[in-house]
Amino acid sequence: MKTLARWSFHHRWIVLALWLVALIGVRAVGAATGTDYTDKSQPPGTDSTRVQQLLEAASPAAGGDTSRIVFATRSGTLSDPVERARVERTLAAVADLPHVVSVTSPFAADARDQIAPDGRIGFATLHFDELAEDLPSDAVDHVIDTARAHQGDGLRIELGGEAISQQEAPSLGGVGFGLLAAAVVLFLAFGSLVAMGLPLVTAVVSVGISLGVIDILSNALAMPTFTTQLASLIGLGVGVDYAMFIVSRYRSSLLRGDSPERATVTAVDTSGRAVLFAGITVCIALLGMFAIGLTVFDGVAIGASIAVVITVVAALTLQPALLGLFGTHVLSRRTRRRVAAGDLDLAKTGLWGAWATGLRRRPSLHAGVGLVAIVLLAVPFLSLRLGFPDAGNEPTSTTSRHAFDLLAEGFGPGFNGPLVVVADRADPSAVARFRSVLGDLAATPGVAEVGPAATVGAGSDAVQVAQLIPSTAPQDQATTDLVQDLRHDVVPGATAAGDPHVLIGGVNAVNIDFSHTISRHLVPFIGLVIALSFLLLAAVFRSLLVPLIAAVMNLLSVAAAFGVVTAVFEKGWGSGLIGLESTAPVEPFIPVIVFAILFGLSMDYEVFLVARMHEIWRRTDDHSAAVTGGLAETGRIITAAAAIMVCVFSAFILGDNRTIKVFGLGLASAILIDALIVRTLIMPAVMLLLGRSTWAMPAALDRLLPRLDVEGEHDDLDPDEELAVAGQAVS
Repeated sequence: MKTLARWSFHHRWIVLALWLVALIGVRAVGAATGTDYTDKSQPPGTDSTRVQQLLEAASPAAGGDTSRIVFATRSGTLSDPVERARVERTLAAVADLPHVVSVTSPFAADARDQIAPDGRIGFATLHFDELAEDLPSDAVDHVIDTARAHQGDGLRIELGGEAISQQEAPSLGGVGFGLLAAAVVLFLAFGSLVAMGLPLVTAVVSVGISLGVIDILSNALAMPTFTTQLASLIGLGVGVDYAMFIVSRYRSSLLRGDSPERATVTAVDTSGRAVLFAGITVCIALLGMFAIGLTVFDGVAIGASIAVVITVVAALTLQPALLGLFGTHVLSRRTRRRVAAGDLDLAKTGLWGAWATGLRRRPSLHAGVGLVAIVLLAVPFLSLRLGFPDAGNEPTSTTSRHAFDLLAEGFGPGFNGPLVVVADRADPSAVARFRSVLGDLAATPGVAEVGPAATVGAGSDAVQVAQLIPSTAPQDQATTDLVQDLRHDVVPGATAAGDPHVLIGGVNAVNIDFSHTISRHLVPFIGLVIALSFLLLAAVFRSLLVPLIAAVMNLLSVAAAFGVVTAVFEKGWGSGLIGLESTAPVEPFIPVIVFAILFGLSMDYEVFLVARMHEIWRRTDDHSAAVTGGLAETGRIITAAAAIMVCVFSAFILGDNRTIKVFGLGLASAILIDALIVRTLIMPAVMLLLGRSTWAMPAALDRLLPRLDVEGEHDDLDPDEELAVAGQAVS
C-alpha cells in the first residue's frame, strides 16, 4: 500500500491523465456499443415459466406481450356510431405498426365482454410479437403516440400493460440535490473547499466510469434496467465515504506536522487498507445474491460490485494523486496558520470525547436505550408483506395508471390482473376435460369470471388457453391466496390420471412464483453473507465476539430499516411526505438487494470504528481506553460519512419511481440508524460490558485463520500518547 501511495503521489499527473482517459474512453465505447438491459427473469421450474414455454412453443406470437388500449366516453356510449368509428380508426392505425401482431376490437365478432355494462368504457387487446422487456423502445412509443393522437372531443384513450408501464420511466430522484447536500456536510466536516471537493471528484469520476462499464457489459450479461440506478446510488455513497476517510486521515497527519508525502502514505497505508477491506466486504455481500438463483440478481450483483471495485481503486490511486496536487490546501487557512505556529491541541476530542465518557460510565443504560429504539423501529417489519405493486401505484401522470383506473371502474378490480389457464394438450378428449376443469375454476370463491377455452398452435405443440379474472386487485393478498388455492386444491381435485396437465400462469402468477423462489433462498443467502463476513472480521481483528456483535448489529439495522419501509410504503405512515399516493406491498427482490447493500455498507463503519479501537488496543493493552478512544476519534468522521450517505440515498426518494423510492428510504434510514444508534451507541456499550473478552480468540482458530492487516504501519502516537488521547474521552 505504501508503494502504491508513494507512486500515485509522485506521478500525480500520470494518474490523473489515466483516469481521465479511462472516463472518456469507457463512456465513448459505451455510447458506441449501446445497451441491452433486460428485466426478463422467469423463476426456473415454476408453473408460470412452464406456461410461458408452452405458449411460445405452440405459437411464438402467443408468447409476446399483451397490452390494452382503453377507451372511455364522457357522454353517450362507445357503441354510438360516431364513437365507434373513431375507435375503429384508432385500432386500424395501431394494427399497422411494427411489432404489433394483432388488435382485437371491442366490436369484433369474436370479442367477449370488452365493453363495460354501462357502455362508457371499453378496451381493445393488443398483441405484440415479443415480451415487454424485448420490445424496442421506439416501437412501444410509436404505439402510445399513434393511439393517443386520436383522442379528444369527449373520447379518452389510455394504454396499459407491461410494455406500456416499462416505457413510462419516471424520474429517479434528485442526484444533484444529494451531491449538493453531501458537499455541505463535507465542508462542515473539514472547513475547506478543497477538502470538500476531493471526495466528490473521486466519487463522480469512479461512478462515471462504472456506469460506462456496466453499459458495455449489459450487452453480454443479463442486467435489469435499474442496475445503473443502483450502481449510481451505491457508487456515490461509498465513493464519497471512502475518499472522505482517506482525506480525514491525511489531514490528521498534516496536523501532527507530517509532510504531504508522508501524510499521503500514512493515510493510504491505514485508512486505505480499511477502505480496501470495507470494499471487499461490500462486494461479498453483493455477490452473495448469486445464491438466490435468479438472473436478475446476478446482473445487479455484478453491476453494483463493479461500481464498488472501481470506487475503491479510485480511492487508493486517484485520491493520493489529488492529495499530492493540492498538498496542505486540504486544511483551511486558519488551520494552516495554527499548525505552523504549533497552536493545536491534538489530544482534544470535543463532543465525541464527552459522548464516549458517558458510555463508559453507564454502558448498560446506553445499550438498553439503543436496543429499545431499534426494537420500536423494527416492530412494523413483523407485518411486512412481499408482493408486486400493480399499476394503480404508478404516478397519475402516466397513461398506464389511467388505463388501470378506467378498467377497474368499468370491469372490476381483478380485471387488471388476469390469470392464464393452460392445458398442455388439445386432442378431443383433452378439450372436454379442460372445459370441465374450467367449470370448477369458475365456481371457486374469489374467481369473478372464466373465459372460454381456445386452442393455440397445431399438432403436438397445440395447447388450450383460457383467461381467468380474479375478483380482487392484482396486488391484494387475496389474489395470491387464490392462485395458491387453484394450483394446490382446485386443479388437482378437478383432474385425474390421463387428463391434460393444467397450469396457472400470467403476469400475476409470475410475480407470485418469483416471490416464492426468493423466499426459499432468502435464509441461505443471508446465512452465506453473514458467514463470509464473520470469517473476514475474525481474521482481521483476531476475535470471535467482534464479528458476532457486528453480525447481530447489522441484522438489527436491517430490521429497523425495513420497519421504516413497511410503515411508510405498506401502512402509509407519512407516505404523502415523499409523494406516495397509495400503499402497496414491497417488491420481493428489494429485501435481497437492500440487505446485501446494507450489510456491506454497515461493515464499512464497523471496520473503520473497530480498526481504530483495535489499533489502540494493540498499542496500549487497555480495553476501555481502546473502545472509548476509538469512538472519540472516529465518531465525528463516521457520523459525517453517514450523513453524506443519507443525503445521497435520500435524494432518490425525490423521484417518481416507487421502487427507487423504496431503495432510497430503506438505505437512508438504515445508514442513519446504523451510524447514530448501532455503531456509536449500542456496539461500543456492549463492547465495554464484555470487557477484554471482546478480543479473545481460541488458539486453534487463531492458527487456522489467515492474518489480514487493515491498520498498516503508523507512528502518529506512541502508547503513552494514545492513552493521553483516550484519556480525554474518559476523564
